[in-house]
Amino acid sequence: MTDARTPRRAAVGLTVAGVVLLASFVVPPLTGWDVDARSDMLGLPPLHGFVDLRFSAASVLAILLAAAGIWRGEALARTLSWRRLLLVSYVVGLAWLLALALVDGGAGLTRVMDAPSEYMVTAREITDVPAMLREYVDRIPYRSADNWPIHLAGHPPGAVLFHVLLVRLGLGGSLVAALVVVAVAATIPLATLVTLRRLGAEDLARLAAPFLVLSPAAVFLAVSADAVFAALAAWGLASLAAAATASGRALVGWGLLAGLLLGWCVMSSYGLPLLGILALSVLWLARSWKPLPVAAAAALAVVLAFAAYGFAWWEAYPVLHDRYWDGIAKTRPFGYWAWGNLGALLVSGGPLLGAGLAVAARRHAGPARTVAVLAGAAALTIAIADLSRMSKAEVERIWLPFVPWLTISLALLPGSWRRWGLGLQVLTALVVEHLLYTTW
Repeated sequence: MTDARTPRRAAVGLTVAGVVLLASFVVPPLTGWDVDARSDMLGLPPLHGFVDLRFSAASVLAILLAAAGIWRGEALARTLSWRRLLLVSYVVGLAWLLALALVDGGAGLTRVMDAPSEYMVTAREITDVPAMLREYVDRIPYRSADNWPIHLAGHPPGAVLFHVLLVRLGLGGSLVAALVVVAVAATIPLATLVTLRRLGAEDLARLAAPFLVLSPAAVFLAVSADAVFAALAAWGLASLAAAATASGRALVGWGLLAGLLLGWCVMSSYGLPLLGILALSVLWLARSWKPLPVAAAAALAVVLAFAAYGFAWWEAYPVLHDRYWDGIAKTRPFGYWAWGNLGALLVSGGPLLGAGLAVAARRHAGPARTVAVLAGAAALTIAIADLSRMSKAEVERIWLPFVPWLTISLALLPGSWRRWGLGLQVLTALVVEHLLYTTW
């Protein structure tokens, strides 16, 4: 039963989110504050992009999907069998990702794959993976004669190795690789729903489904490599939930899979060890710590395997820290980005997150407690990442692995909020995609 104060909490949360979101856009231009968002003269911090109004045939599909989701999304999520819900979620989510990306035509899918600063251009040139791992750390600093492009330098080698794998499988063409990324990204809602169901919150998972599938994050998921990290993280946590609610060989098997997936996340992004907060929350909610040794050992094995081939995470991170602070970090004022980051997050996750998190912050019991704890763990993760000062700008992409776990808080909103709330979320996605050119 919804507490009588819930709508008030939601309204306060949405208002605060709206103020933060608006301020993050208007403060820099109104004050002349140069926050170095690395955009051109039409730049629009806190996003890494600029104003570019456009419309295409794909826009019609995106609008139709949005309208159908608002009209029938919750009803279908409530009544479909579980398997059909997952299938429909995947198909609609895939269509949503593609429709938004294709607003920019084919370039909406291929421009990231063709960008020299991203992974695929370099992945096509890598012929000796062990040699690449041995020299990886030495090529991170700016002073290196052959330093890595910015995204390779800013991430452990797991990120580029995913693209190397695509090349080796014959999937290294820009369009084909982009479609693989989109297909992987469309599984994120499924993994999130499976996790909630495993933890005894199926009814709330169904309420969260439309928000997960039609998330504004789709603008940045297609076709960012961070979409792959987000999918690996989501399935790693789903596997951990499966391990925590299983026994015997199933516990061990799911625990191993969880550790391997989460370990690969650690080797793909320096910020993803923070997934440990969500992982511990899953085990605590399941009231079982038995999978922890298995999952931790598997994750450690991934990290040590990279070290055996020449890339030690603990040696690379300080070098990356120095490169970051030798470059863009020193020109991006923390006084703005400490809260400007949250504005970027509210674009990627949608402004309704403010309402969801405000409602999640009250005391809950039963399945609602499960959702609130996971959303709270994600919020804590974001806070740590923000205060670390290693996340200044570009978080609309960087924080994608945490967005689904914030989004599930929207299932706790009052029924009268959910339909128009979903409308606000999809409107955010449509406005961002059609009004702003983002570089992801």
